Formats: sequence, C-alpha cells, structure tokens
Amino acid sequence: MADLSRLALNTATVTQQWSLQDCIAGCARHRITGIDPWRDKLQKMGVAEAAKSIRDNGLRVSGLCRGGMFTGSDAGERYQALDDNRRAVDEAASIGAECLVLVVGGLPKDSRDISGARDQVRDGIAALLDHSRACNVPLAIEPLHPMYAADRACINTLGQANDLCDELGDGVGVAIDVYHVWWDPELKKEIERCGQRILGFHVCDWLVPTRDLLLDRGMMGDGVVNIPQILSWVEQAGYTGLIEVEIFSAKKWWREDADLVLRTVKERFKAYV
Repeated sequence: MADLSRLALNTATVTQQWSLQDCIAGCARHRITGIDPWRDKLQKMGVAEAAKSIRDNGLRVSGLCRGGMFTGSDAGERYQALDDNRRAVDEAASIGAECLVLVVGGLPKDSRDISGARDQVRDGIAALLDHSRACNVPLAIEPLHPMYAADRACINTLGQANDLCDELGDGVGVAIDVYHVWWDPELKKEIERCGQRILGFHVCDWLVPTRDLLLDRGMMGDGVVNIPQILSWVEQAGYTGLIEVEIFSAKKWWREDADLVLRTVKERFKAYV
C-alpha cells in the first residue's frame, strides 16, 4: 500500500466546490502534500499568486492539467493549439509543476481520419518540445480510454504513448491514469517498457455500471480496478513520485462537502492504494 506522504490532490476532484485557493488551503489543512491544478482555476487565481501560495504552503506540484488538444481542421487551428500549449508550459514552469499533462485531442471536426489525427498529435508535441525543454517542463502524454478517441484523445493505449516517446525522445513521458488503462491486456508489459518515462500516476475507480462516460468516476474501492496491482507494476518500473487522486463525479462527490471528500480520499488511499 502507498504511504499517505505520496498523496496529491488533482483539483478536479473538488472542482465544483472549491477555487484553487480553497484547494491549496484544503491540502494544507488535511496534510496532503501534493497538488495538481487545472489551468482554468489557475488562471482565475492568477499564476503568480498561485505559485506563491503553493510555495508558502509547502506543496509539491505533481503536474499541471492540462495541455494538448493538438488536432485541428486546418493549420490555423493547429497553430492556436500550439500557442496555447506554449502558455501552458510557461504556467507549469511558474508554479513548479513536475510535468505538463497532455490530453492530446481527438478527431478534427467532420474528420474520420484517426490515423491523420495521431500524426497531428505527434507533430504538435514535436513542435512544442524545444520550448518545454528550455523551460525544463517534461510533457506527460496521458492515454485516454478508447471511448474518448473521437473527441478527447486519439492516443488510447500506453503502447501508443510509448511509441510516441520512442519517436520524440527526451522531454516526453507518460501519465498513467488507472481509469483509462486498467482494462488493457498489454498494460503490465507496457508499464515495464515505460521505465523512467513515467511522470505521473493517477487513481480513482471504474464503477459498474458507469452512468456517465466522463463524469462518473468512482472513489477508490467503489469499483473494479485493482489499483495496488497496477501501482506495484509502476513502482517496479521505477516510479517513486506522487500519486494523484483525480475524480470526476457529478452525481456523487461533486455534491458532497469538500472537506468530507478529502477525508474520504485519505481513508480510501490508505485502504485501496
């Protein structure tokens, strides 16, 4: 089981209840040592103010969510995406984030060319690398479950993410979220292949039934994912970093008192991670 000192709060878990300032204060109050902000809340608070508050509260920043969305119907859309990703890298550097998490993008509007979309993702990350390397911000490709291939991420397996890392070289790694990869029969082999490329590890649970494909993730222990087994593979590959709890839950956890959510997160982390 993972030690509580490795717990990080992905602020999506309480996004409906708290601002980023509330999340920072809540982490300090609950003795959670890590945080992964989302960019909308970071921008609303102000990057400089957030960076100072994070430092003042002694928090590690496991990552920044999110960059990516590299695909577009034309060169102008793809350039706008690249420009936004450069800003995301700058924000990640300003708050001391250990990586920028990439949700890479799905099919461009009116397209059925998923192979072409994957080419656009590769080219977009490659174009971002000079800037991210100069800022010392690693890029963490997060493969998403295949149900998101059309609209959110056309990189859907850890194997595909590893292939991109092989092609793109230094400065690119992976973020492994159990919600997205638990089902993959090649998962253990691909985690072994990752080695030092693992930049982030995210946990929640897959509910049966899942009532909403995006907004019905479960608290650890409420679903079917063998989190300790996957964590053991990740640790055997060499990962010793923070472990983020990231839960999108419109019908359950976003309706609860946020302090209760964080207490439950800690209890379930000890029991099921």
